[in-house]
Amino acid sequence: MTVHLLSEPIAAGYLTPGRLWSLIAALVGAIGVVAGGLALARIRSGNARRGAFVALTAGLLGMAGGGYVVAAAEGGPGTGYGIVGGFLALVVGLIAAALGGLALSRCRRASHRAG
Repeated sequence: MTVHLLSEPIAAGYLTPGRLWSLIAALVGAIGVVAGGLALARIRSGNARRGAFVALTAGLLGMAGGGYVVAAAEGGPGTGYGIVGGFLALVVGLIAAALGGLALSRCRRASHRAG
């Protein structure tokens, strides 16, 4: 009688599809964090609305990609399904979405004060 493990560890050097998708989702979320930070820095100049939308959209896409990877993973860390990167993408996407939402609300507040 042999026992087969459902989730055998895969070496960290291999780029599996799950790891690739989690990496892409985390990268999209990181782009959103940068866009949100720049948008918050540019609120007084009035050029922050586009950056806020980019940050909010990239954050939501990063969270969706990370959530998909986590939901589709059939094993834990080290199995090649990208679950660690998926959780990282969820966190980074959440930060990007929060920065984008904050920048967007501050843009609206600044436009109401000016006009």
